[in-house]
Amino acid sequence: MAKTQTGFFDPDLVKFPDFAQLQADYSRYFGEFGKFFSNGKFPAFDVEGALVAQRKNVETLTQANQAALEGVQAIARRQAEIVREAVETYSKFARDVAQVNAEDRLAKQTQVAKEMFEQAVANLDDLKGIAVKSQAQVTSLISKRVADNFDEVRAAFQPKTVSSKK
Repeated sequence: MAKTQTGFFDPDLVKFPDFAQLQADYSRYFGEFGKFFSNGKFPAFDVEGALVAQRKNVETLTQANQAALEGVQAIARRQAEIVREAVETYSKFARDVAQVNAEDRLAKQTQVAKEMFEQAVANLDDLKGIAVKSQAQVTSLISKRVADNFDEVRAAFQPKTVSSKK
């Protein structure tokens, strides 16, 4: 038997949460949180260590941004060189084609088109190499800092040993 809707509002559409379950979850989560505090004392937080770690993070991001910027600048410089070379090549081609007779013009055009295509592939390979090198440098900087962060966090949670003087 199909359920019919009697009006604009369907009361089964809105379900109210189980407040007893919410209270149990709340108690369980904050009970776990309370285990961080032993003997009613707030655990020691190394503010200086946190500031040093954040300073290192900022320094690493600055280095990564600088490396990325240098990579973009290198790509832009190389693209400008490619455009300059292409204009020179095309100018030379236009002069050469003007001096060739009609029968040899098609052969010259085919030869130059092949050379230009090969140069374009070589140029793309150059640009790819620059981009890969830049990306590898940035990735290396960030990966090293992330690994160092894990080491610092692990060291922060190691129990402190108190040396006794006699």
